[in-house]
Amino acid sequence: METPIAEPPQNGKHEGRKDSGRGPRLREIPFRLLVPNLITVLAICAGLSGVRLAIEGRFELAVGMVLLAAFLDGIDGRIARMMKATSKFGEQMDSLADIVNFGVAPALVVYAYLLDQARSIGWIAALIYVIAAGLRLARFNVMIERPVKAPWQNEFFVGVPAPMGAMLVLLPVYLGFLGVEPDKPFAYVAAAYTVLIGYLLISRLPVWSGKSGTSRIRRDLVLPMILVVVLYVAMLMSFTWEVLVLTVAAYLVFIPISARLWHRRYGTLTIEEDAHDDGNGGNGLDRSI
Repeated sequence: METPIAEPPQNGKHEGRKDSGRGPRLREIPFRLLVPNLITVLAICAGLSGVRLAIEGRFELAVGMVLLAAFLDGIDGRIARMMKATSKFGEQMDSLADIVNFGVAPALVVYAYLLDQARSIGWIAALIYVIAAGLRLARFNVMIERPVKAPWQNEFFVGVPAPMGAMLVLLPVYLGFLGVEPDKPFAYVAAAYTVLIGYLLISRLPVWSGKSGTSRIRRDLVLPMILVVVLYVAMLMSFTWEVLVLTVAAYLVFIPISARLWHRRYGTLTIEEDAHDDGNGGNGLDRSI
């Protein structure tokens, strides 16, 4: 005869939990924390869609998607700070989006439109630009993680920022839309230009950022500035490629002006952190790049 096994006494509290069939409750996340990450994901989708459109030969839409990706990727961090929704996860997502939208996508669009006619030279130029964009973004990430920042970091970028690099490298495509024949000689010129933009990304040229807290606009100039911005947007919507060409030309002219401003203030033409960190003792990780 088998001896019956006594069942352990049931605790009402545990029994009720068992009957409910619920696991441990997951921590809820406020929706505002998701908004910047959703914008980052949309930016990646736009950039990769631009590559697909370029492969299909729809280059105007491709350029539009790449510029949209650059715009979204440029505002996600600001929106995160404004909504107090910054996080380490968001920082990593943003870094991934940056290399896609500011490096891979514009380079592949230019290659599909024009650089492929230069064959291996065109491909090498595209690779150089993408690698330069990656190095530029890595250097930027290292610099912003410093516990103490040099004062000049609030006023100047080290080299051309990656979002602007994406707009600059697309110049040959803008010119093609305006009637410049995308032939083989132009492809070689575009390859050299692409390498030049890659160099500007990783250079130590000082580029004024306009983010300084000391930058102020006189009260009587506020409305004219707003009108200028509205006029620029209206012109961009009506004469897209002409305005983009003029914007790129103006920015390229602005670079030596920015270097001149730096030279008058610090006495050099490039940013050398050993001389310009004001004794803040950076971690030294980015001194070689």
